[in-house]
Amino acid sequence: MDDLERTVAERACERLIVDYARLVDFGNASGIADLFTEDGVWIGSDLHLDGREAIREWFVEREALSRRVSRHVFTNIGVDVLSPDEAQSICYMINYRRDRRDGGDELPVAGDIPKWVGECHDRFARTADGWRFTQRRVEVAFHRPSRRPAAAEG
Repeated sequence: MDDLERTVAERACERLIVDYARLVDFGNASGIADLFTEDGVWIGSDLHLDGREAIREWFVEREALSRRVSRHVFTNIGVDVLSPDEAQSICYMINYRRDRRDGGDELPVAGDIPKWVGECHDRFARTADGWRFTQRRVEVAFHRPSRRPAAAEG
């Protein structure tokens, strides 16, 4: 690959990461499935989704949470193009999240420390429809402590 081809591939993969954040944060989470190959995989600490339709089903449920305000911040994105048709990346992920108690849709909501901080390990393939995720693996390094009241001691 020449420098221009490599740069175009890197940018296409970076764009998938940005599109992922915008879809989940602005009420179109089910569209995330279209960023994956048909056999794509999404892996989290307690969730494993195999295939585009499993990814879509899970994110349809996320999309229905209209009371949730979130902003996924992906930074320090480093894409390594392995071949004309394969790439991988790692980026830091910061997730700010707050559920509105009343279910309304007004902004802003009260801010807080991030819900999650970690990284995403991504693999990509170039398809007939352009670059797509083949795998997204989310690893959490820090999480916001639960706010549930401690059980009363008796």
